[in-house]
Amino acid sequence: MELTPKQIVAYLDEYIIGQKDAKKVIAIALRNRYRRMKLPKELQEEITPKNILMIGSTGVGKTEIARRLAKSLDLPFVKVEASKYTEVGFVGRDVESMVRDLVANAIVLVKELHKERNKEAIEEYVTKKILEKLLPPLPKMASEDKKREYEKSYQKMKEKLLQGELDHLKIEIEIAKNSMTLDDSNLPPEIAKAQESIAKIFTLGINKERIKKEVSIKEAKELLKNEASENLLDMEAIKQEAIQKAQEEGIIFIDEIDKVAVSSSSQGRQDPSKEGVQRDLLPIVEGSTVSTKWGPVKTDHILFIAAGAFHLSKPSDLIPELQGRFPLRVELDSLDEEALYKILKMTKNSLIKQYQALLSVEGVELEFQDEALRAIAKYAHDANQKIEDIGARRLHTVIENLLEDISFEADEYQGQKITITKEFVDEKLGEIIENDELAKYIL
Repeated sequence: MELTPKQIVAYLDEYIIGQKDAKKVIAIALRNRYRRMKLPKELQEEITPKNILMIGSTGVGKTEIARRLAKSLDLPFVKVEASKYTEVGFVGRDVESMVRDLVANAIVLVKELHKERNKEAIEEYVTKKILEKLLPPLPKMASEDKKREYEKSYQKMKEKLLQGELDHLKIEIEIAKNSMTLDDSNLPPEIAKAQESIAKIFTLGINKERIKKEVSIKEAKELLKNEASENLLDMEAIKQEAIQKAQEEGIIFIDEIDKVAVSSSSQGRQDPSKEGVQRDLLPIVEGSTVSTKWGPVKTDHILFIAAGAFHLSKPSDLIPELQGRFPLRVELDSLDEEALYKILKMTKNSLIKQYQALLSVEGVELEFQDEALRAIAKYAHDANQKIEDIGARRLHTVIENLLEDISFEADEYQGQKITITKEFVDEKLGEIIENDELAKYIL
C-alpha cells in the first residue's frame, strides 16, 4: 500500500479513461489509510476514513475505479446494492450481511497469502505423497546397495515429476471426504454458529473417513494441494489476520444509493421502506461492532464508497445523518465520443484486444483501422444519446453486433487476416442507428 496518490492515479489511468476527480479523491482516501497506520496507536483510533459519495450515470466507471484499486492492492472489497435491502421481509433488516461478506472476502485473500508464503512446504508435501505412490518405500531390512539404488531412482522420479513429464500417469490417492459446508452470509451469526455446530456433528465421522480416487498425476497435484493447505496452514491465525485486514483495509462499495433516497417531489415523503434502509445503514457507516461467525468486527475504519446516478433524486434527499457520513462528494462526467474512442484504443485490456485474443484462438487475425474505431465510438455515443445513456457498456453491444458474423463463421476465416474498416462499420451499424425503433431493441 506504499503507492503515492500520483502512482495510484497513474495505475487507474491504464484501465479507466478520464474521471480525474474521482480517481484523485479515491487515491487520497487510500493514501490517508497508509498514513494513519504510521501514526501512534492513540491517534490512529481518532482518525476515521472520509467516506466518498460518487455521483454519475451508469457505465462511467464508478464501480470499476474502486474494484480495480482493491484488486491491485489486495484489499478486501465487497460491492452491494442498497436497493436489495428493500426487496424482502423486514426491510433493511440485515444490512450487516455486507460486513460478513467483507470478512469472508478477507479470509480468502489472507488464505491465498499464507498459501504463497508456505508454497515450498505445500509443494514438498504434494511431491512426497505422489512419489510414495510411484515408488513405495523400501522395507527397513533392505541392504545398503538397495537403499542407494532406491535413492537414485527416487531422485530421477522426483526430477521427472517436477518437470511435468509424469502428469499423464494415473495413480490412486486417498483424500479426506468433503464435509458439508453451509455458508450463508445472510443468516444471523447466532443461527450460523448453531448451523455450523450441527454440521460438525453430522460430519464428525465423514471428516475422518478417507476415500480412494484414481486420478492423473496432474489432478492429484491439485487435490493434494488443498489437503496440504488444510494440514499446514494455521486457520485460527488466518481468521484473526482476516478480521484485522477487513477492519483496517476493507472497502464496502454501496451501489444504487440513490434508489433509497426519497425524492422531495414524490408524494410519500416519509417512505418507510427507503428511509428504513438508510437508518439501518447509519450505524454501520458511522462505526459499530458487527457479530460474525468468525468473531466481532468493528466497522469504524472500513472505507465506504456510495454511488448512484441521482437522476430522479438528489444527494440532499438522503436523510441528513447519512449525508453527513459521506463528506467527500465527486461527480463523474458522462462519456463523450472522444472518451469512448480512448476506451477502445488506450485502455490496457480494451474490448478490441479482448476480441482479437478470442479470435486468435480460431487462427483469425483481427485488425481495426483507426477510422473504424472512431466510427464505433460515434455510433455508441449516438445510441447513448438517442436511447438511454449506459456509458461504456454500450460499446459491448455495438462491437458484439459488429463482429457477430465473423465470430460465428470464424472457422471459415482460419489463417486469414480480417481488417475492420470504417465502411464495414457503417454497413453493419448505420442502418440500425438511423432507425430509432430498431436501435431500441438491438443496441
